[in-house]
Amino acid sequence: MDKPTNRLRYIPLAVITGLLAGILIGSFYSRHMVGYTLGIINASTDKLSALLNVINQQYVDTVNISSLVEKAMPQILGELDPHSVYIPAQNLEAVNSELEGSFSGIGIQFTIQQDTIHVNQVVAGGPSEKVGLMAGDRIVTVDDSLFVGPTLTNERALRTLKGPRGTTVKLGIRRATEKELLHFDIIRGDIPQHTVDAAYMLPGDFGYILLNKFGRTSHAELLSAIAQMRHQGYKGLIIDLRGNSGGYMEAAVRMVNEFLPQGQLIVYAQGVHYPRTEEYANGMGSCQDIPLVVLTDESSASASEIFAGAIQDNDRGTIVGLRSFGKGLVQQPIDFSDGSAIRLTIARYYTPSGRCIQRPYKNGKDADYEMDWLNRYEHGEYFHQDSIKLDKAQQYTTRLGRPVYGGGGIMPDIFVPQDTIGVSSYLMEVRQRGIVLQFCFQYGDRNRALLKEVEDEDAMVTYLRKQNIVEQFVRYAEQKGVKRRNILIQKSYRLLERNLIANIIYNILGQQPYVKYINQDDATVKRAIEVLKQGKAFPTPPANVAQATASEMEE
Repeated sequence: MDKPTNRLRYIPLAVITGLLAGILIGSFYSRHMVGYTLGIINASTDKLSALLNVINQQYVDTVNISSLVEKAMPQILGELDPHSVYIPAQNLEAVNSELEGSFSGIGIQFTIQQDTIHVNQVVAGGPSEKVGLMAGDRIVTVDDSLFVGPTLTNERALRTLKGPRGTTVKLGIRRATEKELLHFDIIRGDIPQHTVDAAYMLPGDFGYILLNKFGRTSHAELLSAIAQMRHQGYKGLIIDLRGNSGGYMEAAVRMVNEFLPQGQLIVYAQGVHYPRTEEYANGMGSCQDIPLVVLTDESSASASEIFAGAIQDNDRGTIVGLRSFGKGLVQQPIDFSDGSAIRLTIARYYTPSGRCIQRPYKNGKDADYEMDWLNRYEHGEYFHQDSIKLDKAQQYTTRLGRPVYGGGGIMPDIFVPQDTIGVSSYLMEVRQRGIVLQFCFQYGDRNRALLKEVEDEDAMVTYLRKQNIVEQFVRYAEQKGVKRRNILIQKSYRLLERNLIANIIYNILGQQPYVKYINQDDATVKRAIEVLKQGKAFPTPPANVAQATASEMEE
């Protein structure tokens, strides 16, 4: 009887010892085995932070957690939609400056040729002009260090020449007319970023405005351009949004407001966490009655589509060109304390008729979405209107009852195909290899003093044609390894000459003369002028709607 009693006496001690051993063993494995830790992470409400913490504390090698986060951020946002993006701190200033209207720098436009920065243009009134920099100068040294060579890139040059307002950069300049290197101390200043690339009068007393983006200053620039055209007695207006990838939604709203009567809806936006907000015209617009044509193409996106959609849905003007990009998502900028930021999609925007023009996409990496421009090309959309597939399930109507469609950009009222006449494999090769741009830059650089004496783009065209510029180019291209192919050159002669003259005009005279020259043969601009001349800028209701309205009036 005594022996069983003694065994019972040791049972509690054995249990306690077992528990202590279990705790010790569990602690050991929690420190040295992955499974237990992952169990904690999977139960956590903050998996990412927990995961990074575990990697930092337990991973076999030393890990740069900051670098890991930088790489992970774009991947995470990329799983949401095509337009939510992460912007590293070193890129944020450049991204913002494009829309804010100014940045700090020295005030030059440049290209890199033969491993050297060549100054194309000096911004009027900017820091470089004030100290005497000139177009044609070569930047050889920066802050007393050699700044040439194969490692020189546009990104590196921009990063070096830009800087905080009031800081100084020392440049060593090679100038063709001087034997010795010239030295300049340039104090960086605010350089204006204009969003109106061209504003001038076309034949027929019609104004033309080319807008490259919707930035902080765009509304003021628009009003200034219109005021000048009003002074010149303009009878209609063309606003060119081709190639305009968007910008600030608020800028587009303010600009559309100039053209719409009071109370007309401009745009509305809403999302799961973003209550519906609507923007209406306030009736204070300065151009409510002027005939209007808006030009779009496959690169017109976002704010451009808000502008074009509001004009189209309110039957305020005519859209001419190609189907727009199809971006109907609204991004909210969110900054982080380290200077980086994200642009997070928070809502979809809708045109006045109720359509969202966002084209379809898949969450995550969507190759079809990114290559849509190529798909359009292969399907013939740029050349044949009937190649465009409209989603009949997303049909809406304008104020006058005209059908419009969502889910794939703004379809123009008047389709103008791309012109392929004269395109040849020779022309495509010299363009793609950058030989056209190289020749034009070097030609302009060699003849800058002479070309500067030419009064305007028309005189420049006359002069260059007399120089047999195409033949000069063909010989230059041969030196670059492009075989002379006379039949193809003759086929593309007109386009080749136009490209060469246009780029030389740009290098010597600047953006607006370049645009004026290009537009002389631009089929879309010509079609827009026809619409204005014929008095057809204001849309009319479809025949069935007009008949129904007439019947109602008779009754």
